[in-house]
Amino acid sequence: MFNSVITAPMTVSMFLICLFGALVLGVLNALVFSFRSQHSGSLPFALVLLPPIVTLVIMMVNGNIGAGLGVAGTFSLIRFRSAPGTARELSGLFTGTAIGLACGMGYVGIAALFFLIVAATVIVLTLLRFGENSRSFRQLKITIPENLDYDGLFDDIFEKYTTSHELAKVKTTNMGTLYELNYHIHIKGSEVSKEFIDELRCRNGNLNIICGRESDKDML
Repeated sequence: MFNSVITAPMTVSMFLICLFGALVLGVLNALVFSFRSQHSGSLPFALVLLPPIVTLVIMMVNGNIGAGLGVAGTFSLIRFRSAPGTARELSGLFTGTAIGLACGMGYVGIAALFFLIVAATVIVLTLLRFGENSRSFRQLKITIPENLDYDGLFDDIFEKYTTSHELAKVKTTNMGTLYELNYHIHIKGSEVSKEFIDELRCRNGNLNIICGRESDKDML
């Protein structure tokens, strides 16, 4: 079961077994990593097509070191020309690559077993909300004029509407005429109240305020 299905010379049946095995596992991989997660619409297509593509590439390389280095360089160029994804998306892509490598060498059984282990792990961690922030956690971005002293400027408002707050980052914008304050806060209750935003608006001169469950890269 765990031996390679490829023997010399390769036959059409061997090729189809490896290719369709990679395709089926790619579809299942896309379903698993899309489970209860937000992602771009193109991610499932990439997760489905990546394993059969890698499978064909490995079959064509067939131990040729020079060709293998060329393929690795091509994949590197594609990676750097792509928009950065979340850690979960990258894990799905690496899983698809590993499946493609195994199927390309003929180890379809090992690829299937590897996928089952990874899929079970991903589903269990997703159901347990492993590594997720608290439901009350928000990232708050407030823009203020340069003439305001931001140190402790909103502390009284935070004490009223949050259980904890931390100023994570400060940067200048608009040619240095504005400050952008990034806070990590835990709100009281489950939703951000309109009164909270209104009091912040009164304090910052009605400039931009953004509050939500954004990732770190979105707050840069």
